[in-house]
Order: sequence, then C-alpha cells, then structure tokens
Amino acid sequence: LFVVGQSYSQISDFEHIDFKTADSIALSYDKEDLTNLPELSHQLTQHLDTDAERFRAIYRWVCANIANDYSLYLKNKRKRQRFMDDSIRFETWNNNFRKTIFKKLLKNKRTICTGYAYLVRQLANFANIECEIVQGYGRVSTTDINNLKLPNHSWNAVKLDGKWYLCDPTWASGIPNKETNRFRFQYNDGFFLSEPALFAINHFPIDEKWWLLDHNIPTFKMFLNAPIIYGNAYRHLRLHQLPMKMHHNIKKHEKVVFQFILKNTINTAQVKPLLDNGFENWKTSPTHVSIDDTFLTFDHQFNKTGFYDVHLYLQDDLISTYTIKVTN
Repeated sequence: LFVVGQSYSQISDFEHIDFKTADSIALSYDKEDLTNLPELSHQLTQHLDTDAERFRAIYRWVCANIANDYSLYLKNKRKRQRFMDDSIRFETWNNNFRKTIFKKLLKNKRTICTGYAYLVRQLANFANIECEIVQGYGRVSTTDINNLKLPNHSWNAVKLDGKWYLCDPTWASGIPNKETNRFRFQYNDGFFLSEPALFAINHFPIDEKWWLLDHNIPTFKMFLNAPIIYGNAYRHLRLHQLPMKMHHNIKKHEKVVFQFILKNTINTAQVKPLLDNGFENWKTSPTHVSIDDTFLTFDHQFNKTGFYDVHLYLQDDLISTYTIKVTN
C-alpha cells in the first residue's frame, strides 16, 4: 500500500542530472519573442547533451516568459458554459477563440493553459522530442465541482528515454491574481515530470492513457471528491495517500488519519493543521504524528461538534484542505 511503483515516470528518474545548466540557458533568453519557434528551440537546446536537459530548457523558458491571462480564461469559461447545449455555436466559439489565444500568445506572450501546452509541444517537437498536449479537467481551490461539466485544462506529456512523463507548465509558471487579473511569475518545479499518482488528484485526462498509472486509476467521481491540494504539495510530496476524500462526516471523539510520502524528511514540529470553524481559526498539533524516513502519518481527534475546514501546513506551506463535520 505504501510503496510508490518504480514503473511510474517521475522526476526521480533523472536524479543523476543537474538541470542548472539548462535552467541558466533558459533564463538567459528572456528577451526572445515567438516569431521563429524553430530558431528559439535550437537556441535553447543546442548546447545540451540529453533530451531531459533539452526539454527542461524549453519547459523552463516557457514557464519564465509566458504570462497566464486570467481574464481570457474567464471569458472562455463563460462562453463555453453559455454555448454548452448548442453544439454549432460551441464549436464556432472554440474555433474563433483558438485564433484569439494564439494571437495573444504570439503578440503579447500571454495565454491560457491551451497556449502553454501548445508552445511546450511545438518547441519540444522542433528539438525532436516527442511531446503531446493532454486535454482534461483540472481542480483548484476555486473550482466549482458541481458545475464541472466541460474539460477546463490542458497540460503536457513528454517522452524521455522511452518513458512518458507529465508536466503542467501553466500551473508551474506562477499565480494569477483573480481580483486584479495581474500575473506574478513564481516558478514551481514540482509540476515538472510530476509523480503521476500525485498529479492524478487534481488532473483528470480525457484520454485514459495519459494517467501513466499501473493501477488505482480514479473514476471521475473520485476525482471530484478528492481533497484540494495546492501547488506547494508538489514541492513537498511524492504522494498523497489519506484521506482520499475532501468531505468527512465523523462522530465526536473520532480521529481522522492523514498519510503522505514526502520528497524529503522533515521533523514532526513542522506538521501543523490549521482548523477553521467559521468563527475563528487556529493552528494545532496533531493528536499523534510519526515520520519514518519520508513516510509521514498523523491523526487528529475531534472532541467538539461542529463543521471544520482543516488546512494542512508543512514547513509553513499550505499543502491541502479537507472538511470535517463532527456530530454527537
């Protein structure tokens, strides 16, 4: 139960490679535009020895130079929902909007997930690296799962050394401010060649071959019921194991068990759940916590009735959220 299958494609397959050179090359071309993609791909990859390094330079450049246009995302979301039951208008909107996406991408280096995934694929293909766009559903803390009826996200699968890997350049690039529509670049390396079982918690591909999982492939219902995990989870975790659902109904004095596999070991004092009952919030210590190498397990006992949002913090970083309803 607690072993991560070694056949899964993940960043640890490339622990022997230092990506500093690839990152340095990517960041040195920050003034480049998108008028000549074959030339840009060549510039980013010509001095690197392996496909993993070449893809890293491409991916890192896209994440550092392309801004997420949140207002464009909202416009597309509204129109798709409006035309959802009219196949002709829906297809017409998609075709026209696709032109808008690429026009903004080429002119302003601003786009949404489709543009990110397209650009990563094109640059990789020009470097003779097999890369695909994956279409599906993405879940973040603001996703309305009750109305998640249409695919809303795109990411990439890339083939390196004969194995496929997953990455999400959109979520890796930074954070859009939903109030001002401004974008802040803040690279998250956890979305580069991510562990598929962790990726599956908030990515649901339409084509099941892109799960890259040997077993335990989630159903759509499981995906919708899963906990909310944040970008920091990809920095700290190899795997989120328990709880498998976001919402829980328990009795007073019952415990909820949490289990994770970490990328690096931490000490128990760095495990801090924050509880919010709607009136106040407070950080607390788990009832019991143990860390065996990188395997973390802890539980928390709820001794008072009420409805709680439980936010898990590791090393002061918000990792995940759950809801607990406690009754007599």
